[in-house]
Amino acid sequence: MEQIKFVENELVNRGDFPAFSAGDTVTVHYKIKEGNKERTQLFKGLVIQRRGKKGTETFTVRKMSSGIGVERVFPFASPAIEKIELNKEGAVRRARIFYLRGLTGKKARIKEKRS
Repeated sequence: MEQIKFVENELVNRGDFPAFSAGDTVTVHYKIKEGNKERTQLFKGLVIQRRGKKGTETFTVRKMSSGIGVERVFPFASPAIEKIELNKEGAVRRARIFYLRGLTGKKARIKEKRS
């Protein structure tokens, strides 16, 4: 158990990401390896959940692509994630906003947080 906690605390600590939560719009820059080439791909969408703690923490991002909802789960500890940009902060009252999956059009919009 001590070794697992050591790995979680020391080796997987990624503190260079902005603070974001469910309802925020983010752009995730992640590396894709295709054969011997490597490139950066952007995934811009709405964060619908964050779960886990420290080394096992993940977040789910949802975007609409050609009218089809696409969701992707990103682990925070992944070395493939180059950076995360916070585009907009959304005002939601839930930690997991799965109800957005059933909404379309203007109903699926999230109000922006007032600062």
